[in-house]
Amino acid sequence: MTTMLITGANRGLGYEAARRLLADGHDVWIAARDGSQGRAAAETLGARFVVLDVTDDKSVVAAAETVRTATGLDVLVNNAGIQEGRIPVSEVDAEVMGRVYDTNVFGPVRVTRAFLPLLEQSSAPVIVNVASGLGSQTVVADPERVEFHVNALAYCSSKAALLMVTTQYAKAYPGIKINAVDPGYTATDFNGHSGPQTVTEGTDAIVAMAVIGRDGPTGTFSDRHGIVPW
Repeated sequence: MTTMLITGANRGLGYEAARRLLADGHDVWIAARDGSQGRAAAETLGARFVVLDVTDDKSVVAAAETVRTATGLDVLVNNAGIQEGRIPVSEVDAEVMGRVYDTNVFGPVRVTRAFLPLLEQSSAPVIVNVASGLGSQTVVADPERVEFHVNALAYCSSKAALLMVTTQYAKAYPGIKINAVDPGYTATDFNGHSGPQTVTEGTDAIVAMAVIGRDGPTGTFSDRHGIVPW
């Protein structure tokens, strides 16, 4: 049995990924900063639960210790993320950028660093970073793509940064399969359920990369259809 932890898994893509992975027989930790919501989600799914706020060092370290004591870890899915909302680029300041980066970039770094000792004890360690096509220069510059019409300074640049974070970790830890995925434009609370994909379709790439095992790729960026250009 493979033990997995998904951040921000009390709703949306994280919740659906947890549901699917549990159904496939994996042992899954739902990690969420809101204890009541996270615990309720875990109880509904039959998952484990740990409080984890990706913006808080002490919370992350405590969560890693809880998981270490209880089960150990094979797969980490850095899913938690936020956006700046409908703010024009001209009004995005350093405070907004910092808030978004604290969750979307520094969060995965905090969590990865804390859980690396556990992953290094696994026989087939995997890290999945949930990025976005909005972090790809090639994708956002293509008029044929829906991402071309999105102008979100903080969110888009944070996902671009997460892609490079993924690359650097993959180079530094060749024994761990570390990849980024693009869920695609999916109908969730995150976007007011405006996306054309179902939440199941949106988790296809997350689930696929979570179960690649020791022989899978590393340092890649993919969606449910295959490799995404950066």
